[in-house]
Amino acid sequence: MEMYIGTKVIKATEMTKGEYNEYRGWQIPEDENPDNPGYLVEYLDGGESNHPDHENYISWSPADVFEDAYQSDGELSFGHALEMLKAGKKVARSGWNGKGMWLILVPGSPNIRLVAGTPYSNAGITEPTNINPHIDMFTADGDMQPGWLASQTDMLANDWCVV
Repeated sequence: MEMYIGTKVIKATEMTKGEYNEYRGWQIPEDENPDNPGYLVEYLDGGESNHPDHENYISWSPADVFEDAYQSDGELSFGHALEMLKAGKKVARSGWNGKGMWLILVPGSPNIRLVAGTPYSNAGITEPTNINPHIDMFTADGDMQPGWLASQTDMLANDWCVV
């Protein structure tokens, strides 16, 4: 088998294996412990609904497996924040001093003809060029700052959240 690493946005609530089986209307097998801790998981990225109270596919995950795979929103790593940016979400750090600040991924624009008098054309760029994808920040002052760069502290922080 090949190894896979994934990032998913889910909803979850703590629920023992027995509670999950009862919720689904199933009889728990005799050789399984109904008191095993775990989580009811609803996958938000697809999968046909398999329960009338949920719009998406649900399943049960043992607590240790779940806790190794998922972080609560507000406890995300920088890697997870990047994946959320790529998925079109706004992200921020709860530890930032400026309140209301967030980041977005700007997809870029191919084959842009630059207007005379802009810094690009003043630098001698006269042919159509690409503006590459980049991360911009909405600042505490209410301005957009293009080309945000992550600090070492930002990259190692685990307090990222989806805005």
